[in-house]
Amino acid sequence: MEDGCLQVTVFPKGFCSMNGSTLPVVRAINDDGDEYDARKTRDAGLVRDRLMTSSNSSGLHVTRPMRGLTVEEYAKVFKSFLDHSTEHQCMEQFNKEVLPSIVTSLGNGKSSIDVLGVGSGTGEQDLKMIKIIQAQHPGIIIKNEVIEPNPQHILAYKGAVRNSSSLKNVSFTWHQLTSMKFEKQAKEQNMQKKYDFIHLIQMLYRVEDIRGTIKFFHCCLNSYAKLLIIILSGHSGWASLWKKHRHCLPPTDSGHYITADDIKATLKGLGLTYQVYEFPSAWDITECFTDGDAIGGHMLDFLTGTKDFMNTAPDGLKQSLWQALRQPECSTKKDGRILFRNDLTMIVVDS
Repeated sequence: MEDGCLQVTVFPKGFCSMNGSTLPVVRAINDDGDEYDARKTRDAGLVRDRLMTSSNSSGLHVTRPMRGLTVEEYAKVFKSFLDHSTEHQCMEQFNKEVLPSIVTSLGNGKSSIDVLGVGSGTGEQDLKMIKIIQAQHPGIIIKNEVIEPNPQHILAYKGAVRNSSSLKNVSFTWHQLTSMKFEKQAKEQNMQKKYDFIHLIQMLYRVEDIRGTIKFFHCCLNSYAKLLIIILSGHSGWASLWKKHRHCLPPTDSGHYITADDIKATLKGLGLTYQVYEFPSAWDITECFTDGDAIGGHMLDFLTGTKDFMNTAPDGLKQSLWQALRQPECSTKKDGRILFRNDLTMIVVDS
């Protein structure tokens, strides 16, 4: 941590959709030096563990090595995560209970409201927020800009706009760029454009310079504008899993993982004022404890950032991960189901 910001590096096998790497990022936090070195030693041993004596002792055979997820594989297991979690319902609750009052002051009487979505993906959440802004500012023109590096996501976003009948007086501009490239271009071209509402939803895991990214987009705010950051809670099961049970995770989990606690420290370091809203969310991971279950396999792949973790990880690693996931700081048990704590924090930063 330096100046309230995690210092992270580009990892060789990870994917950062916002910084232009090639394989999917998973929710992972930066390693402390000594522990990271220890994990590297253990990780090297995993390769040796793949060479095993066959059951009939006739010789040696090699099992499939553990590897990270491709972009397509990550998309598949992420969909499985959404199907079995309440993440979107959690965001819906925020949209209904909190967001209307937040966007009421946007524009400060202007004839139009400028919105910027950073890492918007396919635009599902963007369009829901635009409709809330429309409801609070009827008849006002909304100019919505999008930063999204994935061309397939942009195509899906454009399709959703075409299929919507409730986007009157809304214009759209898509920038197929990473946030880092957008920032670089803006500085090189001395762009002075300001926005009334900027949102960074579940994307700060994918940037290298978290402090710099927040500072840049905050500088892009108009007066009476808001910057919305949605990120995993520091009390979530993800945070506990990484802080207390890192040894239970494989080397393929490389990535940048931060929580709301880190973001709040960064905002304080920048001298910014903000409000925090906590919303509980759960992920039913019951099937991941059944060896051979297809849905459970997807869950473990998403948790670890590993392709086919259930069949490629050493038995000892699987057992230790299963044990960690059952700990009360990571999950709760309800009606015979095991619910992983996927709590989210919504942070609204003032201009």
